[in-house]
Amino acid sequence: MQALHMNEGNGETSYSRNSTVQSKIISLAKPIVEEAVLQIMNNNYPESMGIADLGCSSGPNTLQLISEILSILNSKCSQLGRPLPELRVFLNDLFNNDFNGIFVSLPAFYDRIKVENGIRSYSCFISGVPGSFYGRLFPCNSLHLVHSSSSLHWLSQLPTRLESDAREPLNKGKIFISKNSPQIVLDAYSMQFQKDFSLFLSSRSRETVSGGRLVLSFMGRASTDPTSDEEFYHWELLGQALMSMVKEGLVEEQKVDSFNAPYYAPCPEEVRAETEKEGSFVIDRLEAFEIDWDGGGREVFEAAVAAQRVAKTIRAVVESMLQAHFGKDIMDDLFRRFQGLVENHLSKTRAYYVYLVISVIKK
Repeated sequence: MQALHMNEGNGETSYSRNSTVQSKIISLAKPIVEEAVLQIMNNNYPESMGIADLGCSSGPNTLQLISEILSILNSKCSQLGRPLPELRVFLNDLFNNDFNGIFVSLPAFYDRIKVENGIRSYSCFISGVPGSFYGRLFPCNSLHLVHSSSSLHWLSQLPTRLESDAREPLNKGKIFISKNSPQIVLDAYSMQFQKDFSLFLSSRSRETVSGGRLVLSFMGRASTDPTSDEEFYHWELLGQALMSMVKEGLVEEQKVDSFNAPYYAPCPEEVRAETEKEGSFVIDRLEAFEIDWDGGGREVFEAAVAAQRVAKTIRAVVESMLQAHFGKDIMDDLFRRFQGLVENHLSKTRAYYVYLVISVIKK
């Protein structure tokens, strides 16, 4: 998973310029985050408050949530006539995340929160914490609020049975779960999700104070059937683009057969079951939202324009992973083909993601 990171910089295919969907997800979850923050302040007004954003990436979305939390806290403290708690903000992502890009943006961020909320840098301490959130990251009882957006659908690793050195490809011609995937593939993905999500929760349990909150948003699906591909059909189209290159001799078929995306979109029932099984948290809210592939927000829908947005968004997220497996040279051609397939699909039907948002309270 170390090969997975968002496209850096500010170029045409960078994450910073192609993360509208992720920004919209943060906005949709904002009322649930606000509710969690206010409950923390009402139940236990901390003098020093630990906040962690897990899978923070880099770019304009990284500090968006932190800015909104600061605004919520400032408003609440003004109502109560109490001083703002000292804020310890931890930004986490994998080691190869562009943390330098985040740090460079901090002076402007501090200036903005001073102007907007009167919050000075010496009362808000921001630091980067590299490492996988599938394991411990922070000292015991150091966090009051943990947030993660658009990250937990990435598994810690490819399910063991699907590793590329397997004798026979179990998911031949596919790069993700499909209607033709054998049961062993479905079970392998499900088991890896269960293992990862349980480890995530147990790790946060040690780090979060009693009464602390986790607000997590990630890709999901509406159906209990993991082969109902409406919500993640983009993987099917990406696989089709790769197979078209196989037919033209541009990509080795073995390369496609040996690639499976380390990704899983659970249904609400799976999330609830694993949370209750792990046992450290009480579920406060568990909701699902639909978001158009291109992020929506347009008055007139044009399939060609939407397809270009989708292709750039997906490329900004998965290119590093695909490049590590297939090589850099095919990326432009691959995503041109993908864009064409997306345009054809969008001209026939509406395509959307399902995002799950869960808010839990530490026992």
